[in-house]
Amino acid sequence: MQKQFGHEQRLALLSNMVLIRAFEDKITELAQVEGRLPGMQITCHGQEAIASGVVQALINTDVIVTNHRSHGHMLARGVDPKALFAEIMGKKDGLNKGKSGTLHLTDPSHNVLMTSTIVGASPLLAMGAAFAQHYRKEHAATCVFFGDGAAAEGSVHEAMNMAALWKLPVLFVCESNGWAGAQPHDEHCPVSRIVERAPAYGMVGEIVDGNDVEAVYHMAVRLLNDCRQGRGPALLECQTYRMHGHSENDVQHYVDKAELAEWVKLDPIIRYTQILREKGEIESVETLEKQAKTLVDEALAFADASPYPLPEEAMDHIYVNSFATEG
Repeated sequence: MQKQFGHEQRLALLSNMVLIRAFEDKITELAQVEGRLPGMQITCHGQEAIASGVVQALINTDVIVTNHRSHGHMLARGVDPKALFAEIMGKKDGLNKGKSGTLHLTDPSHNVLMTSTIVGASPLLAMGAAFAQHYRKEHAATCVFFGDGAAAEGSVHEAMNMAALWKLPVLFVCESNGWAGAQPHDEHCPVSRIVERAPAYGMVGEIVDGNDVEAVYHMAVRLLNDCRQGRGPALLECQTYRMHGHSENDVQHYVDKAELAEWVKLDPIIRYTQILREKGEIESVETLEKQAKTLVDEALAFADASPYPLPEEAMDHIYVNSFATEG
């Protein structure tokens, strides 16, 4: 069944992209201040259309399994920015009580089942989630995000092979951003498009402009519906570009500045704002930007005010049941 698509849905697509950008702009800013944020900060600047488009195509019972570049997926799913920012800062009021940090986030209340920072691990974890959905005969799918660099991992091959063999309801979303760390695509992949591998697994494969949020949304709706209908897994390759370094301490010396400048012109937020302005659906994006800035400022204030977890709480909230209950 095609999801309803009109003005409110278009506005939601744009709003999500604007919030993701504002949230991660703040992370970029704080990452430059010594001691302000713990650990490695990895953002999805330039890839917001994929998070917004794919996640809006999901239904409530669908599951997300994501990777180290996860903030956009979580915000688009409706995860609380305050709890997310607090978690990134390792605070007690964070999404996972300050125990996961930015790279191992999870929010079961929004069916964001898990995040794995191990490159290529997410598809295998997603296959397990999809097997559970299949076994329980649920009308739901699992959506897993990974990059074109991760597609070179054997674990991704294993996951796609088994998901296709068992016809599991998995949508494999490859965010092809042109880079695997500091390696360009042609240095780690013998084919120009990851989607070319889909026929070898006996699954549907589609490619889409990853900076066109409506195109991403409509393709994801179609493929997810097929997954839920028992037609097996599908591979969606979203072609985009990584606008920042692998992490916020990577200044991208290896990137061709002319190439980067060309991709800046294809910024998904600017493109979609122009489209909606031409349709007469919005006058400007300033109101959405102000709203997003307010949410992010409130999230940062909440995170700053939250205490760090106590050492004696280190083993709390790790298991579903306590050791005492389990015996």
